[in-house]
Amino acid sequence: MAKGPKQKTHSATKKVINKRPGGTISYKKSGGNHKTAKDSSKAVRQRRNQGKVSKGDLSRLKSVI
Repeated sequence: MAKGPKQKTHSATKKVINKRPGGTISYKKSGGNHKTAKDSSKAVRQRRNQGKVSKGDLSRLKSVI
């Protein structure tokens, strides 16, 4: 019995986002690599934490990875 072709994983997306054990998706926030002297300490500190994908985008991204 022939099945249809499976959807391939999007190569760029799998390099950017991480799938967590609980089913959520996290990603690295942008703008924290260099030229952070002009930003406030709070802004730089908050960029160190991983971002969480919202519920609306979660279902769309799960089909891609």
